[in-house]
Amino acid sequence: MSNKAARNLFIYGSLFFFAIFIVLTIDTMGKLDKRAPAITEEVNAGKMVWHKYDCIGCHTILGNGSYFAPDMTKIAEKKPKDYLKQFLMDPKSVNPKASMPKLGISSQEADNLIAFLDWISKVDTNGWPPKPILATAAGIAGKELSAGQKVYQTQNCSNCHMINGIGGTTGPELTHVGSKRDKAWLIGHFKDPKAYVPNSAMPAYGYLSEEELNNLTDYMVSLK
Repeated sequence: MSNKAARNLFIYGSLFFFAIFIVLTIDTMGKLDKRAPAITEEVNAGKMVWHKYDCIGCHTILGNGSYFAPDMTKIAEKKPKDYLKQFLMDPKSVNPKASMPKLGISSQEADNLIAFLDWISKVDTNGWPPKPILATAAGIAGKELSAGQKVYQTQNCSNCHMINGIGGTTGPELTHVGSKRDKAWLIGHFKDPKAYVPNSAMPAYGYLSEEELNNLTDYMVSLK
């Protein structure tokens, strides 16, 4: 190849890839606003609460912050809002072993902070972090799930509860719950948790059909 041909290849090749870079940049910038929902006054107030109590000093959001406490990017998808509000206002009333201190967050501040966390959870992060494959970890992959197990999964119970070492720790472990509670107690508790456990942060599942409640309860009773 002659020097002139090499020079032309370099010049036109550079211009070609520079043009591609410009087009991709414009395309990306045009999509950025669509990757997050609109910011409301409540969301903005929640962001102020986040800064007021220096939440980032312990938690991370979208990869920014400290790693002393759980990441909060998708927390609003994993925990019911009633649970989050009670925990934010008085952590140890929900979980006596909680490391988070009682910060004095008011009811309104808690609502605003949850609105901010809900907004954060809706930001398109291209599927990151991936959801854990709990069925595989529990060794039941490839097996037919019972009707009760399906309700347990669809209601995301494992975000708060643990069975055989798989799941969250913010709610009571359910590995042997069938040895501790009968069916009548469990159904009543699902419908109205606070009627059975006054300080419960668990939301009511009375919206489930009777069939779903029975299936879920049968699964709980089987855990002995």
